Amino acid sequence: MIRQIVPLFFTTDIPATLAYYKEKLGFECLGTWMDPPQYAIVARDQHAIHFRCAAPPTANPDKYDDELLDAYLHIEDADALHAEYAEKSVEVTRALGNTPWNSREFVVKDCDGRLLAFGASL
Repeated sequence: MIRQIVPLFFTTDIPATLAYYKEKLGFECLGTWMDPPQYAIVARDQHAIHFRCAAPPTANPDKYDDELLDAYLHIEDADALHAEYAEKSVEVTRALGNTPWNSREFVVKDCDGRLLAFGASL
């Protein structure tokens, strides 16, 4: 039985990525490996994201126009999390709103250009 799926994102700067996820998105670092760090894990509300130091794949130039998401995070309260991120000046690429698929969600761009959607069921 699958209990959880954990995204693994590439980044070229583990310390900068960890700082962004802690200061802007409210994740805590669970650990880093090697010196300088080549791998790290962050978590918020018992859900983790892993990072590996490597050049990301070639970017799709239409990624932002087509809103090609890197991850969708199911959350309890979209309004509260959106307000938290607004206070921290997180870059929002799709405003908070209700969707035809019965969720309230918004999309942010992280420090490496990934698109993360956050959504709560209506």
